[in-house]
Amino acid sequence: MGTSFSVIPVIDLRHGRVVRARRGERHSYAPIETPLAKGSEPGPIAAALAGAVDARILYLADLDAIMDGAPPNLAAVAAVARACPGVALWLDAGFAEAGAVESVIASGLARPVLGSESQRDPDLVRACGARAILSLDRSGAERLDPAGLHARPGIWPDDVIVMSLDRVGAGLGPDLDGLAAARALAPRARLYAAGGVRGAGDLAALRAAGAAGALVASAIHDGRIGAADLGEG
Repeated sequence: MGTSFSVIPVIDLRHGRVVRARRGERHSYAPIETPLAKGSEPGPIAAALAGAVDARILYLADLDAIMDGAPPNLAAVAAVARACPGVALWLDAGFAEAGAVESVIASGLARPVLGSESQRDPDLVRACGARAILSLDRSGAERLDPAGLHARPGIWPDDVIVMSLDRVGAGLGPDLDGLAAARALAPRARLYAAGGVRGAGDLAALRAAGAAGALVASAIHDGRIGAADLGEG
């Protein structure tokens, strides 16, 4: 594993607009209001977030796909790609079938994220291998994991997100215990914490815990994390 630590801004998309996430209560997410950019169009918001922390990666959650089973909104993904040249995109669009995953990979727009909450068959994770990222989703103590992926580290790819939905936008701090549990199962994986990051102190704690990075939204929008808070791991 490398020693660098990545702050990965998060964009949640609903009906083609960026919304503000909180505690995984997706039906109540409202269009974003942020001092970083006007409006809620994906391109300008993405560019502002990436610029605020000199991001190399952006994470997009397509909530229409995750919640309603809609096809991935590749037009919105393309708009983000145009606005953020040179920034890699990770896309969670509720992928549960090989065809949809292969389509996104073939588009060259983004690397697919396979959320455990959406998986019914672990073979998709195994077949994708390093071409995809696995997100181990939970809300509180509940694993969102129909396929039992949390307990199958032997098929995890190199990049794994430890996603705590109940902590998103809630200011509760990152799930260090969940990160440690994943680390014990997969010592060589690159682990990324998602949910609860409040500021530079939490980034330091995650670095010390061996995380490869953190997915962050609210703390960047609110000015609690900026480029000055970043450094080499």
